[in-house]
Amino acid sequence: MLRIQNLTVEVKEEPGKVILRNLNLSVPEGEIHVLFGPNGSGKSTLIQTIMGFPQYHVVQGSILFKGINITGKSITERAKMGIGISFQRPPNVPGLKLNKVAEFLVKSQNETTAEIGRRAKELEMRDFLERDLNVHFSGGEIKRSELLQLLLQDPDFLLLDEPESGVDIQAMKLIGKMTNALLGTGPRQPSQPWLKKKAGLVITHTGHILDYIHTDKAHVMCQGHIGCTGTPSRLLEDIRNLGYPECIRCHERLDDQLQLKLVGG
Repeated sequence: MLRIQNLTVEVKEEPGKVILRNLNLSVPEGEIHVLFGPNGSGKSTLIQTIMGFPQYHVVQGSILFKGINITGKSITERAKMGIGISFQRPPNVPGLKLNKVAEFLVKSQNETTAEIGRRAKELEMRDFLERDLNVHFSGGEIKRSELLQLLLQDPDFLLLDEPESGVDIQAMKLIGKMTNALLGTGPRQPSQPWLKKKAGLVITHTGHILDYIHTDKAHVMCQGHIGCTGTPSRLLEDIRNLGYPECIRCHERLDDQLQLKLVGG
């Protein structure tokens, strides 16, 4: 569903400041991939580039979604095509009520406003619908607000940036359950056999969210590109035992070996 080829990205306001370097990544339809990496490795830049945020400039490479090159498309166009995003820390928006955002989303999906109440109840967010978006919300409340918006948007491809960030242990079970529902990895209802699993990319620094959701493949991002790929449980175990510094050292050794190979012909 998503294919990224030789992607190099720099900060638009700081020409020459490259964040992503020759990055390649594929996420097939129906698969959920997890992206590990230390702070500053480029994880958030990657998903914001996939979503089309204008502060990042694609120097080279391409992003294909459903077989279409979306590299030059706007955020709105990508959202209409079926890409949704949840931020690690979305902005507060004074004056904009959560229910207004929710009403816009259900209209775009030709749903009724009853869907807002149903989803808000599942996420324990009914008391927040009349409040300004994210203003004075706790970390867990912000994550539930983000999930509510994504559930109403119902995108085909999900970009989730640190879904466990700022969430206490008590709230993690609910967030994990609803994230599974969002990703289509939870139990299916017999009355809805036609539903397809979505695809997605989940960013995590700690890996705690993996205790609650299913993922098919994991990648470790170091210094702007994918260092290694494997099973989520195995890579997470290595990271917990050895830490990200060892991942970076491994990545640097592989880079050195590649350079020697290229020089040697």
